[in-house]
Amino acid sequence: MTERSPQFLRSDARDNRDRILEVARATFARDGLDVTMREIARRAEVGVATLYRRFPTKEALVVEAFAEQMATCTAVLDDALADPDPWHGFCTVIEKVCVMHALDRGFTAAFVSAFPSAVDFGQARDQALRSLAELAARAKEAGKLRPDFVVDDLVMVFMANGGIRATSSASAVAASRRFAALLIQSFAARPGARSLPPAVRLALLEPLQG
Repeated sequence: MTERSPQFLRSDARDNRDRILEVARATFARDGLDVTMREIARRAEVGVATLYRRFPTKEALVVEAFAEQMATCTAVLDDALADPDPWHGFCTVIEKVCVMHALDRGFTAAFVSAFPSAVDFGQARDQALRSLAELAARAKEAGKLRPDFVVDDLVMVFMANGGIRATSSASAVAASRRFAALLIQSFAARPGARSLPPAVRLALLEPLQG
């Protein structure tokens, strides 16, 4: 039992915590993870000391803020693995997750960041990548996914897709869907297709500051 456990907080403290998380989600989604803790506190209309009492590090705040998105991502992968057509499941993952990342810059950054203290978040990400690998293997066995595809390709895709900038959420979704469609075509197995250059293992981003 700790002060940061929501079920044990007083109502006013719980309201502060909920408001901090709401502001953090909206701010990180719009501006990425570079926003400082001080700015989060200002937008949430709480003192900096209150923010750090609830979330002692920025890493702790980010992980809690994106727990729901990670759960959604996991559910998308579970549904895809249950699809009797692995290629359809694979394509659905690309389409849905690309839209998630286009709408939420913060989630993209969180997904590819190194969180040494966030064991649960890291385990959830590792499980998501294992599920992607299993789905890709099934799609290759079905002869639908090009044989030189590797899971690191999708990590690279999510990083690139997270860079979409648009004037509205609707435009971001439309651009992401087009991007996903282009990718799906490039991932499809085709006789005589040129081999890809060697795969690259992209390093996770450094731990968060501020």
